[in-house]
Amino acid sequence: MANFRSLLLGLSRARSASLFGIGSSKYSRNCAVSSPSGGSLYVLSKKLLVQVHLFSSAGLPSHMVLGMPALSPTMNQGNIARWRKNEGDKIEVGDVLCEIETDKATLEFESLEEGFLAKILAPEGSKDVLVGQPIAITVENPDDVKSIPADICKGFEAKGEESTKEWTDTAEHKVSIPKANFSRISPSAKLLIAHHGLEPSSLWASGPRGTLLKGDVLAAIKSGVQSTGAHKSDQELVAASTSTLKPTVHQLSQSAVPLHDTDTHEDFLNSQIRKVIAKRLLESKQHIPHLYLSSDVILDPLLAFRKELKEQYNVKVSVNDIVIKAVALALRNVPEVNVCWNDEKGEPALCDSIDISVAVATEKGLMTPIIRNADQKSLSAISLEVKELAEKARGGKLKPDQYQGGTFSISNLGMFPVDHFCAIINPPQACILAVGQGNKVVEPVIGIDGVEKPAVITKMSLKLSADHRIFDGQLGSKFLSALASNFSDIRRLLL
Repeated sequence: MANFRSLLLGLSRARSASLFGIGSSKYSRNCAVSSPSGGSLYVLSKKLLVQVHLFSSAGLPSHMVLGMPALSPTMNQGNIARWRKNEGDKIEVGDVLCEIETDKATLEFESLEEGFLAKILAPEGSKDVLVGQPIAITVENPDDVKSIPADICKGFEAKGEESTKEWTDTAEHKVSIPKANFSRISPSAKLLIAHHGLEPSSLWASGPRGTLLKGDVLAAIKSGVQSTGAHKSDQELVAASTSTLKPTVHQLSQSAVPLHDTDTHEDFLNSQIRKVIAKRLLESKQHIPHLYLSSDVILDPLLAFRKELKEQYNVKVSVNDIVIKAVALALRNVPEVNVCWNDEKGEPALCDSIDISVAVATEKGLMTPIIRNADQKSLSAISLEVKELAEKARGGKLKPDQYQGGTFSISNLGMFPVDHFCAIINPPQACILAVGQGNKVVEPVIGIDGVEKPAVITKMSLKLSADHRIFDGQLGSKFLSALASNFSDIRRLLL
């Protein structure tokens, strides 16, 4: 009966989600019931996807199996950072069960049901737990906690192994791989085998270490080697030939040479955040044609303005805070730059608000918290918000809405110091501005008397990386010109 109540509650939530339009979003999933005595539900709450399996069997009391939740749209796996609840603890709605390291930050997993935590299936420190994979079991009554066996997690592992073994056995029965007379194959030889439909077992290698060369295949074709039957496709032949290329242990011991001595290096494991950063940066460089434009701006008016705010008004702002405000006003003056690329339509989309993503370096990787509506905020408000978001980013406490959805990014390495660099675009954004340090240089300056004289000025390098599918040199130059005007007449930032 308890299981039936839980099922009705889950179905009610799923129905409410679809009524409010959540079911049609990218966070929705199908609801499937596997049998009358058990099933699986996907419960949606505030765009949080949680997979819950409901069970009621003769050997076990009514219980629910909680799956790894999808705490962000791009999350497909996560790490268990810390459990807030212990086995046997009572759980109320809204209680934090554990902290999960996602692809963006460390987030809290809140309970959607009342009950008791009966068993933890994924202990602290568990890595790369797939979304939907069981992590805990809850029960309704405290007396049922002891009824959950300690080795129940082995049952989940056994089910996975059994399904894998069944699939492997089926594949072995369906596919019969002929034995090849070579241990390696060149790419051109592989293509010829697939194109002409040759039987790998009828070919002989003449290359070093048993490598089948292109000439070996051409010689076989010339000698009249018959192709395989029409029932085998090119893909099956390539798969069959490549599957026989695994050298034996004896061959490996003779031919393989270790690239590194195990005593001279140490493996460095990537965090979930760094894995996602690496993937997104690679995709950005592969799919986005980067256009680079650079310009130097005179920094002396900004430094004088910053000093005046501190001495006369006791307002402390950083150079980066002023840069954020200057960029936001330049985007307001040149709204064509404040766009994002729409992959589905294959065209740019103009953004309604100016939301600046600020790059913050953390121990786990680079985070980009967002200053929303930056053009409408004062310098002091921007400074305070940047400090709060940077502290949350370094502590892994950013919420998804605090780092998702920016329209323009700024990466400032001037404090490290770095003179100039080129940043990589953060899709679907179309631009990122790289800010270097200020350097003193000697340049000719026209004085009040109209005479040109040498003077020492401070210059700062700005490099704009723009999506060339959207921008051309003229539009990028227009934006940099508007940005340089804000630096030359810094008091316009107060308007």
